[in-house]
Amino acid sequence: MFAQLAERVSGGDRGDKANLIAAGRQEGASGAGRTTYDALQLDHANHCHGGVDQTASVDTHARKKLLIASGICLVFMTGEIIGGSMARSLAIMTDAAHLLTDFASFMISLLAVYLAARPATKAMSFGWHRAEVVGALLSVLLIWVVTGVLFYLAIERCIHRHFEVNGKIMLITSSMGVVFNVIMAATLHQHGHSHSHTVTTNRPMSPPLPASQQQSQPAGSNGGPRHNLNVRAAFIHVVGDLIQSIGVMIAAIIIFVNPSYKLADPICTFIFSILVLFTTVTVLKDAMYVLMEGAPQGLDFNKVAAALSSIEGVKDVHNLRMWSLTTSRTALSVHLAIDKSSSHQSQQSQKILKEARILVREQFNITEVTIQLEEYDEEMARCHLCRHPED
Repeated sequence: MFAQLAERVSGGDRGDKANLIAAGRQEGASGAGRTTYDALQLDHANHCHGGVDQTASVDTHARKKLLIASGICLVFMTGEIIGGSMARSLAIMTDAAHLLTDFASFMISLLAVYLAARPATKAMSFGWHRAEVVGALLSVLLIWVVTGVLFYLAIERCIHRHFEVNGKIMLITSSMGVVFNVIMAATLHQHGHSHSHTVTTNRPMSPPLPASQQQSQPAGSNGGPRHNLNVRAAFIHVVGDLIQSIGVMIAAIIIFVNPSYKLADPICTFIFSILVLFTTVTVLKDAMYVLMEGAPQGLDFNKVAAALSSIEGVKDVHNLRMWSLTTSRTALSVHLAIDKSSSHQSQQSQKILKEARILVREQFNITEVTIQLEEYDEEMARCHLCRHPED
């Protein structure tokens, strides 16, 4: 049963709204499994763009947090590069490379927030949302190049062992890294209880790109604070950096106490270079998946088709296409074959169209929806073009 609707009905749709409400109230036991609608919720539906914010609002609170975190990250990344060079520590430089991933992530998130607010154009009909995907892809490639160079230098150090590490400077720099990461985590931490301040949806939570992911969730009816997914993703990333900084600090303590254990530096570099690669490979995978227009992760094709088929008057569902605009924005196009009696009644056709549109937007959180209604023909059952694609 689908009962949570959030579209606004415009003045010209008052009659359609009344018909939908009446149809929902008339549903009896024979309508089990069919879509039902609540009168109060239908009051929030509009003619065709309900539930979709075409000009995404900028979350200024989230943007402020990301700007502050970006400034802190940039300052300390510069400090780690200088301190790592002075201490001749590859572990510190690897930590700086990881901070580069954070900084790139914050910048892409801020860029995504800005670009998402730009209206679509005739040349860019879907808007600029995929700029975040391209930016994430470029940042990952840059990070891999930097990490690869540090990994190569660590191998050289292990083979030749002709190097010295200033344990004192390394310890000071790594200790400051722990402090700065704690400050960044505190800056990005979102107070309050998310279970009582956010709206729960059926949307799957795929691993976020460090870019848009996504607009802030609306505040609850109790007036609680907004919880922005960009900020949440950044907070989790900073917690990972804090763990890495603690690891580097432990290596620095070992070298400071006993300089003969200088191999702790390249070993630490190996460990955290692998960590950087593993934490970015998911971003690369998601970016490529979006660019290849793959189906949204976690969105079940069969469930969407079954839900559309359950609408009264729909005889067949075909040409169902779902793809990712970004990791948080999805698009859908589908053909709904309706029975002849419905196709000859404009009011009934509009009712089916509205039910289908509300269903895919509210139950599956699909952003861009295109639905084509056509009269059912028995030949559709034998048409290979009307069949669903293979798994």
